[in-house]
Amino acid sequence: MQVVLENEALKVTINSFGAELASIRGKATDTEYLWNADAKFWKRTAPVLFPFVGSLKNKEYHYEGKTYSMGQHGFARDMEFVVDVQTATEAWFSLRSNEETKAKFPLEFILKIGYELEGKELKVIWQVENPDTKTLYFSIGGHPAFMCPVDEKGKQSEYYFKFDTDKDLTYGLVADDGQGLMGQQKDVLPVKNGYAKITEHLFDRDALIVEDRQASAVSLCTPDKKPYVTLNFDAPLFGLWSPAGKGAPFICIEPWYGRCDKTTFDGSLEQREYSNTLQAGEVFRREYTITIE
Repeated sequence: MQVVLENEALKVTINSFGAELASIRGKATDTEYLWNADAKFWKRTAPVLFPFVGSLKNKEYHYEGKTYSMGQHGFARDMEFVVDVQTATEAWFSLRSNEETKAKFPLEFILKIGYELEGKELKVIWQVENPDTKTLYFSIGGHPAFMCPVDEKGKQSEYYFKFDTDKDLTYGLVADDGQGLMGQQKDVLPVKNGYAKITEHLFDRDALIVEDRQASAVSLCTPDKKPYVTLNFDAPLFGLWSPAGKGAPFICIEPWYGRCDKTTFDGSLEQREYSNTLQAGEVFRREYTITIE
């Protein structure tokens, strides 16, 4: 089913399947800001990544002496959520561990996804609860895709990122086979007065993985450098992505609490970098905000 949030500025649609944002439409100009899930380029719009972000080395992980297979970004994005709360401007969805999830992820969890609309801001809230006596290890992240170009204005290669920093950003790249983050190799995204040009070949090597809290606000800007959508977050790392070589008319800005394994990683679930840990009864709650300018 779909849930609609609406106020004087925005109309937001969310699918209960995956608790995934499906549309963010500006009412004044009837402009759609979120990608439309055209399968020619990418069949998703804004999947929630849980209990893993990115790919695992050899598409598997090790826990308590056993090996489990797991696809990229975990399984929450492909599961039906329960709608717990629905008002004109707020919605909450939940997913609980069950026999299906425990076959591939043998830990108990309660995942709650909230959306709160106020003015031109949409707050996205993640809450993970550990209802078990065993320690819960997990990653979680966002993957929202925004139209770029927006409203069919100009070319993507004429657009800009804007960051809340004037420093160049260093980023890692996924290995050619998609199996993990390459060692210590870092590339540089030049930033001048907070702006970085979105060049035609920026995503030829897949996602840009920006670690170490180098920025906490990322905007997409029109060719005249005016922001039209901004994400604010407090995540330790984030990704920037558009499908390699496809000329896709969207770009993802992805706040992450976790990432893919490095190609050199050879540890267990408990040892994964950027993993989050919840003891019995503890709650993890984080949020990010999408602002339509």
